[in-house]
Amino acid sequence: MLELSGLNQYYGESHTLWDLDLAVARGSCVCLTGRNGVGKTTLLNCIMGLVPIAAGSIRFDGADITRRNAESRARAGIGYVPQGRMIFPLLTVEENLRIGLPARRDGVRDIPPLVFEIFPVLERMLARRGGDLSGGQQQQLAIARALVLDPMLLLLDEPTEGIQPNIVHEIGEIITRLNRELGLTVLLVEQKLPFARRVADRFVILERGRVVAETAADALDEATVKRFLTV
Repeated sequence: MLELSGLNQYYGESHTLWDLDLAVARGSCVCLTGRNGVGKTTLLNCIMGLVPIAAGSIRFDGADITRRNAESRARAGIGYVPQGRMIFPLLTVEENLRIGLPARRDGVRDIPPLVFEIFPVLERMLARRGGDLSGGQQQQLAIARALVLDPMLLLLDEPTEGIQPNIVHEIGEIITRLNRELGLTVLLVEQKLPFARRVADRFVILERGRVVAETAADALDEATVKRFLTV
């Protein structure tokens, strides 16, 4: 579904992504991991069109989207949950959810019932401002806002960061349901290995802006963890 080929990216004179190739199969849940500062968030931002690439190509669902802007990529079916959630704190929950509806491919302008089926707490808080929600509720709102688009691919950047353990478990169950029951393709940035092992079927490990290892989730061994992930 998603194919990156020869991706290079710079911040000023700093070369952050190096000839990076990545393929995410339809229906899979891939965990992109690695130590801090290796380019994981940068890569998601490149996929979403939020930062430019210097070279390479990005194909999604058979189409070349390398030069498309972020709005066009959202319309094509890519949903993005950024690190830190980035909800609109002064808007209500309902306004946060509705803000993405114009980007839907099918023209629907109502919040899909599935959103409230998955996140019933949000339906009870529609009139509450986003900034008044707890951290866990804000993360649920951020995921729900991406799902409103009816995406084919969901990008999640550190969805467990700063979240209480019971909500972390709930978010894991939600990701698993979206992927395995509803067929949503997921590309997840996550450093908490127990969580990632539970939801992902494949790991892609970055080191200094390069893919240095790829493995099935159940084949990720301790030697690889120690070499590339242990601080």
